Amino acid sequence: MQFHTTKSFILASASPRRKEIFARLNIPFDIVTSDVEETSVQATEVSEYVKGVALLKARDVAKKTSGKVVIGADTIVAKDDQLLHKPTSHEEAMSHLRTLSDSAHDVLTAVAIIKENGEETTFVENTKVFFKNVSDELLESYVATGDPFDKAGGYGIQTDGVFLVERIEGDYLNVVGLPLATLCEQLVSLKLISL
Repeated sequence: MQFHTTKSFILASASPRRKEIFARLNIPFDIVTSDVEETSVQATEVSEYVKGVALLKARDVAKKTSGKVVIGADTIVAKDDQLLHKPTSHEEAMSHLRTLSDSAHDVLTAVAIIKENGEETTFVENTKVFFKNVSDELLESYVATGDPFDKAGGYGIQTDGVFLVERIEGDYLNVVGLPLATLCEQLVSLKLISL
């Protein structure tokens, strides 16, 4: 498909995965990263937290640019309403993955769209991920690859983390980091892109 636009877009994300997914729209865009401290967002519910972080990133980039549509996103992994951030050590990665083993968890991605006039639109996509009952040997081997350390929850479904996953309910690309179908729907409805 070929989408058309007269707008200039900025993806407010350093994630190579988001860049690759957003590029599927085949519209020109630039990358500008934000310098915000994600942990500064306070919220009682995980969906409000992830939405707050996406907005924080998008607003920070919108301040640096003008006349462009800014899209910010944030992805989190939550198990029983507890956030599992990107692990910072081998032990933390193992702890995250043991927590997820043989159970279901939620992957939430919030997307914030800020139009040139400052009008904001946000949404949160939720995908349920079911992990296999994974042996410590497999977890140790996976953590040794270094893959878990830049990923919420400590795994990437698009990398070797796929060996831990039994099934998902919802949007696969949401787990990777950007729910493209819903984002596209929003951009069309906001008249920012068209077919």
